[in-house]
Amino acid sequence: MKPFAFASPDTVEDAVRAVASEPSAVFLGGGTNLVDHLKLGVARPDRVVRLSGLVSTEIRDAGDGGLVIGAGVRNSDLASDPRVRERYPVLAEALLSGASPQLRNMATVGGNPLQRTRCVYFQDVTTPCNKRSPGTGCSAVGGHTRQHAILGASEHCVATHPSDMAVALAVLDASVRVTGPSGSREFPFAELHHLPGDHPERDTGLAHGELITAITLPPTTRRSAYRKVRDRASYGFALVSVAVALSLADGVIDDIRMAFGGVAHKPWRAHRAEEALRGERPAVRVFRAAAEAELEQARPLEGLDGGNGFKVPLTVRTLTAVLRDLTTEEAGR
Repeated sequence: MKPFAFASPDTVEDAVRAVASEPSAVFLGGGTNLVDHLKLGVARPDRVVRLSGLVSTEIRDAGDGGLVIGAGVRNSDLASDPRVRERYPVLAEALLSGASPQLRNMATVGGNPLQRTRCVYFQDVTTPCNKRSPGTGCSAVGGHTRQHAILGASEHCVATHPSDMAVALAVLDASVRVTGPSGSREFPFAELHHLPGDHPERDTGLAHGELITAITLPPTTRRSAYRKVRDRASYGFALVSVAVALSLADGVIDDIRMAFGGVAHKPWRAHRAEEALRGERPAVRVFRAAAEAELEQARPLEGLDGGNGFKVPLTVRTLTAVLRDLTTEEAGR
């Protein structure tokens, strides 16, 4: 591990200045991702800036019926909050499917969406990786690709985003509050993450020194659910995951939001499938057709481990099952 300076500022503003003034400085929240990368040599900062005690650990009601979630809230606390479980079950389910109880007790709301890919080549500093070292190449192309992207990838990077929480937030119309060197701003959560394109090293649209301070959830009457398919029941990253939030009116799908995890460099909003389902009466054949329309743009990868073409039918089946269960429950209310 490379030696680094450690700072414990007194305010959020001081923390922002401490990171912004040092090009290789990083924030330290729960540390569940950063500490791993420090040990592996993936992260080599000159300064680490501690956030504990600075950002809010409160989940409070917004005046409109939504929630404002402080960036310091632990994942386990958010998942168990009665308001989240009642109003936003997709979020509670996503959080509980992520990592282990011990890690959920450490991981924070501000850090979870910012965790970096778990691609084995990114984490192995002896291999070329455009995300870790731009311009060196992508070792995953033609390598072990079972866990990698089928949507939105580029020749420069085929890694996937590991966060379960982020997939749920993508269907809840959440927004992100950040504080940075130029002040504070708020923007839709959907705009936080980037697809790799020609710059896979850029995970998000945050400027250096910008810090997530809160995530806001608007009020919702939609039913929602999250389902994760993985190789083992505990402590496994998604091969495919699906988040859905929907409402029915007069027996048809009135409004719907859907996102996939485990298949792209960011939570993948299934806009084509959403458009195909609005105004339709729930039926398995309709669900399957919409899922297949979304997956027409998939580009499965070959690889030393057999590739990841299985993710296409797996995503179709998983989405169909979640939609079937949600619409059956809604119709029975």
